Amino acid sequence: MPKDTQSATLYRMVMPDHLCPFGLKSKDLLERQGYTVEDHHLETREETDAFLEKHGMKTTPQTFINGERIGGYDDLRVHFDLDPPKEEQSDTSYQPVIAIFSVAALLALGLSWHQYGTILSVRALEWFITLSMTILAIQKLQDIESFSTMFLNYDLLARSWVPYGKVYPFGEALAGILMTAGALTWISSPVALFIGTIGSASVFKAVYIDKRELKCACVGGASNVPLGFVSLTENVMMVAMGLWMGGTALMG
Repeated sequence: MPKDTQSATLYRMVMPDHLCPFGLKSKDLLERQGYTVEDHHLETREETDAFLEKHGMKTTPQTFINGERIGGYDDLRVHFDLDPPKEEQSDTSYQPVIAIFSVAALLALGLSWHQYGTILSVRALEWFITLSMTILAIQKLQDIESFSTMFLNYDLLARSWVPYGKVYPFGEALAGILMTAGALTWISSPVALFIGTIGSASVFKAVYIDKRELKCACVGGASNVPLGFVSLTENVMMVAMGLWMGGTALMG
């Protein structure tokens, strides 16, 4: 939306024991959009309640531009076309896996540069996969109960043996750590092959055969990542690494 004025009025909570983070974010966003902010601090609970009652609102912060109430921080982002309107916003996001795979790739390149003096090495590709496995395992282990519950929606083995949902992230972490170190391949390769094969079959069946629309447990139980290509890729990478490192160890 175009800016009709270069000034805005912001009401936000600034109390001795509470500084509203969304109020600070609103002020920062307005200033970055070129607005001069008339910043009103609500310094007590009573003052805040009186403000909300007067204007018929339930939450702070509240921003007014040109006499028109825009709303809170999320409303501001919509107002400035930084986010789509709420009714058009999706409850799914690939941001968590993009962050994980990007950091894993950079870590792998950094390790390769440190170890071999170049970012382009076979070991860098191996590290990318094994570090991705390890970071994804950490995500699951943060709330293993929540992960295992979501995992039951589609994993074939977990549906037959429920405890497998809690075993899986430990297996993924073990395989990822050992493969990163290049140690105990006789343990890491079979583990990666086992969980990766079952995972690939489970995701493929749920998404491409049964046509189910589910959330992926790959980044933990609170995931908004759709089940599909990402989870299938995670499991296929484990299978590939199990075969690659197992075969390399046998030939060595």
